[in-house]
Amino acid sequence: MDVITVPGRDTGDVENGESNSIHKGSNEEIAADTIAAASEYTPEQYRKLLWKIDLYLLPVMWICYGTQQADKTGISTQAIFGISKDTHLVGQQFSWLTTIFYLSYMVCEAPANYLMQRFPLGKFLSVCMFFWGIIVLCVAFGKNWADLMVLRALQGALECTISPTFMLITGSWYTSREHTFRAVIWGTSNAGMNIISGLINYGIGTHAQQHPGGLAPWKGISFFLGALTIVDSILVFFTLGTPSEVRWLNADEKRAAAARIVSNQTGTDRQKKTEWKWDQAIDTFKDPQTWFFFFVQIVNALPNGGKTTFGKLIWVSFGFTSLETLVKGTVPEYLFSIVWFLIAGITTLKKPNLRFYFMFASLVPAFTGMMAIALLPNTGNLWLRWFLYQITTFGTLPGLLIWTFLPSNVAGRTKKSVTSALLFIAYCVGNAIGAQVFQAKDAPRYIPGLTVCGVMYGVEFSLMVCWRTYYVWQNKRRAKKIAEMGISTEESARIGAMNAEADMTDFDNIHFKYQI
Repeated sequence: MDVITVPGRDTGDVENGESNSIHKGSNEEIAADTIAAASEYTPEQYRKLLWKIDLYLLPVMWICYGTQQADKTGISTQAIFGISKDTHLVGQQFSWLTTIFYLSYMVCEAPANYLMQRFPLGKFLSVCMFFWGIIVLCVAFGKNWADLMVLRALQGALECTISPTFMLITGSWYTSREHTFRAVIWGTSNAGMNIISGLINYGIGTHAQQHPGGLAPWKGISFFLGALTIVDSILVFFTLGTPSEVRWLNADEKRAAAARIVSNQTGTDRQKKTEWKWDQAIDTFKDPQTWFFFFVQIVNALPNGGKTTFGKLIWVSFGFTSLETLVKGTVPEYLFSIVWFLIAGITTLKKPNLRFYFMFASLVPAFTGMMAIALLPNTGNLWLRWFLYQITTFGTLPGLLIWTFLPSNVAGRTKKSVTSALLFIAYCVGNAIGAQVFQAKDAPRYIPGLTVCGVMYGVEFSLMVCWRTYYVWQNKRRAKKIAEMGISTEESARIGAMNAEADMTDFDNIHFKYQI
């Protein structure tokens, strides 16, 4: 590859593709202009632009991400409103409705990420949301296990697009320091929308109790969620995308939006890098960071799979009725989740490099609560078990924070797509296994499943300690090498930004610093 040498610097001293040179590409002038633009705009201009970006993106992302979570986990609510009885499910068939969703999600993740790189993100996601909304509607017409399995498989194939798309959108609009807080904002929609949909489902369930013989409540839930998803798809079509794709910014605002995130050193989208680079795809598998993403995500997703599928049934096992489960169990659980997410988001925005510490702090109560529930006697202690299950909610935060490292710590458009695919494949594997560790024969307490979830929280803590140690070691190693080359901090930042605009990966760009 041709390089532009930095005046007064030697182009040697290359290790694993690392160089103090700036890689030259066909869009070099755009890259130089983007970096130069970073100092042309005033803080006030950036502040007004950020406000506009937040105003357009975050409400739509909140609604859409919350809707997909409600769609995905709606089967858990439908379980307490008769879907198993009406569709004649037996044994592990209910568990398989979640497992097939994640298996389909996993199989389709790689091709979906490839398509994300080839087509405008917002338009692509909009089409997928429209069709999965129709699928959710059709669940109401399922007659048996086979019907539900087909529909859940199709739903998983389409829903696999939203999380990686939102990660790419977050990375293309926000600085590394802003990633956690913005991801937390749309991430709180998992709980927020579940509160809203939970109260609506409560109304649907109450209406069904008052009018026996009418529409089954689980069918009403499918109609509500499917229609909401279709409406969301229209919002996505007109609103979401990267800075170069949206229509609500003028040309100068798009230039400023790209310049604002130059310091990330993960590249902007001004050059519209749609070319698939096989060297980046191969290098992804050589990077230790990739495997931390993969294995930590599997371990994190396993308890999530169990809780999202059987969470409502666990509340019922404590002694709550189906309707009480919604208002006394899940609504407080989701409110607590929102508060903890916001505390983490605001704190990391003000004080960077605290993400791992928040994950550590989240896993301790999650482990404690899950193991205590499994070991408590079968009778009595209703509100103690209520409290212990509530504190397992802490364990949901690491799942979101893991994803925020994707836009912050992975550079190179193809590498980012491949890493994203692997991350969400791991997410599917963990969730699919998690749904299966809760066996019908262990009902109603599901002690083996709860124990496995608790153990996974402990394993996750250990893996995260190793992951953070790796990042710290890499940053120190790179800083030492840059110092040996005689490059100043300012010059290193400039070269790193140029390398990023040339679509160099974080692994190759020695000037890249990992966020922790």
